[in-house]
Amino acid sequence: MSRHKWTVNEQAHFLRRTGDLLLRGYPIAEAIESIALQLPANRKEELYGCLVELKQGSPFHVVLNNLGFQKDLIGYVYFAEQHGSFAEALLEGSELALLKDKDMKKLLKLLQYPLLLMFITGFLFVFIENTLLPRFTTLFASLGLKENFFTKVLYAFDDYFPTAICMVFTTLCLTAIYYFFVFRKLPILKQRVLLVRIPILGKILKLLFTHYFSIQLSFLLSGGISVSEALSLFEMNYRQPFYSQLAEEIRIKLVTGEKLDTIIASFFFFEKEFPMIIRHGQENGKLEQELLFFSRHCVTTMEERIEKSFKTIQPILYIFIGCLVVSMYLAILLPMFHLLDGI
Repeated sequence: MSRHKWTVNEQAHFLRRTGDLLLRGYPIAEAIESIALQLPANRKEELYGCLVELKQGSPFHVVLNNLGFQKDLIGYVYFAEQHGSFAEALLEGSELALLKDKDMKKLLKLLQYPLLLMFITGFLFVFIENTLLPRFTTLFASLGLKENFFTKVLYAFDDYFPTAICMVFTTLCLTAIYYFFVFRKLPILKQRVLLVRIPILGKILKLLFTHYFSIQLSFLLSGGISVSEALSLFEMNYRQPFYSQLAEEIRIKLVTGEKLDTIIASFFFFEKEFPMIIRHGQENGKLEQELLFFSRHCVTTMEERIEKSFKTIQPILYIFIGCLVVSMYLAILLPMFHLLDGI
């Protein structure tokens, strides 16, 4: 059966519909069959193939992996199969996936208009700098008029812009070399420590890591299993090597007698409040509820920070474009005004 890549939006909506039907009492096979009736022919074919795999005994997370679903969503399904809150976990996973998809689309939409303006401004700059400005500069110099501030700005921009482009290109090349030859060979926990040090993006990733680990641990504990058993399930989820190795590291330290909150505090890629939440949950006997509440808090904070970043990016681009356009016009118009005053 040919596979057609599912978009993040399609994956999230499929899991959300599945979760909704499961909450209404549908068995998983009937839920998928019902959803398939509403989808295009190629999706129907793929989902009918999934039904065959399920009837042959394949777990649902393996079926989704064969469809090419995201690892995070597969992880939600994997843990849901272990703790029993299957429908709720599917809804939670689909909600987070839709949130990330919405933020990505919002970022692209936010950058479309400024990038178009930058392209037009760049074309206008090249035309003025290479055609009009040299002629006006020669004319003004012959008349004894000195270069004004805005003319100097344009010439400085022309001098330094190629250098800036070369620096950006060099930085990207060095980053790519570092990623392929150094970063990928580091232990996966060390990779996450380095990722959360990236300005702006690092804070969002830290919230994302904390949310995912806390929500899955909450679901597992709500299913009546111990922390040690939950960590063992994390370890067996080899499709997410980061969380698998993280759980192994935590479990080893627990065996040596360290407390869970102390262990969590030693990992830099978690939110600093996370250990306090765990300690408080253990003290009041409601750890799973504290983890669930904190995971929702992480999602809310992550959304607020993304919104704040979006609101910062666009004005900066507009200010840069505006200053360049104003400089281009004033570099020519100001000397002309001086000439007119002298007539």
